Amino acid sequence: MEIRFDKTTLQLGLFRIDADVRFPAGKITALIGPSGSGKSTLLAAIAGFVVPKSGSISIGSREMNAIAPGLRPVTMVFQEHNLFPHLDVSQNVGLGLRPSLKPSKAEIAAIDAALDRVGLLGMGGRMPANLSGGQIGRVALARALLRKRPVLLLDEPFAALGPALRHDMLDLVAEVQTEDALTVLLVTHLPDDAKRIAALTAVVSDGLVSDPVATGRLFLDPPNSLSEYLG
Repeated sequence: MEIRFDKTTLQLGLFRIDADVRFPAGKITALIGPSGSGKSTLLAAIAGFVVPKSGSISIGSREMNAIAPGLRPVTMVFQEHNLFPHLDVSQNVGLGLRPSLKPSKAEIAAIDAALDRVGLLGMGGRMPANLSGGQIGRVALARALLRKRPVLLLDEPFAALGPALRHDMLDLVAEVQTEDALTVLLVTHLPDDAKRIAALTAVVSDGLVSDPVATGRLFLDPPNSLSEYLG
């Protein structure tokens, strides 16, 4: 599903960001730019946690401004992952289907399939405290995939991982995106992350969002705002 900002202004206190941009369906697009430039705010607005001051946000053919966050065709994974420490892996993943934590037999099978997909089959009974950083990221991704929403928003979910683990997680995202034809927006501050999996990259800087362009071309000839950020 295409994500579209139409002359949209987002404002939080004194912070303001303007966007008039489209993110194409079925692609991974990276958002890169300085800390505090508004990358996470854009994702929050798509998910419905930030209400535009003006303009509109659409997903596919439907305007989202009046749609509650839980009803949007979107799943968001945060840097903190938001796992509940008192719930085991299967329960944390199952929240993507049934918040009551009373899944049916079919839902239990779906949870196991999601864990298998991210390489954690057989680990459903473990507690988050007993997982590595990479495993925690995989649990969060499994929960997101279980919801089967066509738009996946990733707000630096792997930033705390070392290079090898981060690359593994990015490759898993790319694999899943291809299999499910997802529209993915990836917030990152690392050019290598964008180069690794994002077909397109958009720069967020000085309160503006650039049109996404081919990632390789962008880094070969970066605009001034990106050059200043990269140093």
